[in-house]
Amino acid sequence: MASNIVSENLTITGLAGRYAIALFDLGRETKVLDKVAKDMATLSALLKESSDLVGLTLNPVFSSEDKARAVSAVVSAAKLDKLVANFVGVVAENGRLDQLQNIITEFNRILAHHNGEVSASVVTAHKLTKAQLDALKAKLKSMVGSDVNVETEEDESLLGGMVVQIGSRMIDSSLKTKLANLEESMKEVG
Repeated sequence: MASNIVSENLTITGLAGRYAIALFDLGRETKVLDKVAKDMATLSALLKESSDLVGLTLNPVFSSEDKARAVSAVVSAAKLDKLVANFVGVVAENGRLDQLQNIITEFNRILAHHNGEVSASVVTAHKLTKAQLDALKAKLKSMVGSDVNVETEEDESLLGGMVVQIGSRMIDSSLKTKLANLEESMKEVG
């Protein structure tokens, strides 16, 4: 049953994917994968907390050298592992800091797959209560056959219901979609 919902193969493509695979392989080979994962989470948190840091990584006005110096200072202040610091330095030298958040996302996907974890993205019209989230996790676990890491997001335009994505499978039970489908079927009748 689980194979219908979650693919056992992980497909990684694109520039961010190649960088993420390289970092993952280096972390695994040097037996510091747990430390690398922790540092990548720290780096992701820094990017989420600082719009200035994100602006620096994305802004083409700054030279690659300026970006590399600034990010090196951030990495040093955050006391990230040497492997992660060197990796971020290579990303900066190659002029790919604009892909840093994508690289972190891909790295987390590879790590989750390596650890046998399944992730789901859930979009709801309103914030879920802890009881609702726990019930959803239990239902998804029964569907998939293993624990599911659930990332939630709110989108008021859904009106009600939710959209759940696990791997390449999407379950859309939002009121917005149901109304759109009803409208479409009414057009066909009339």
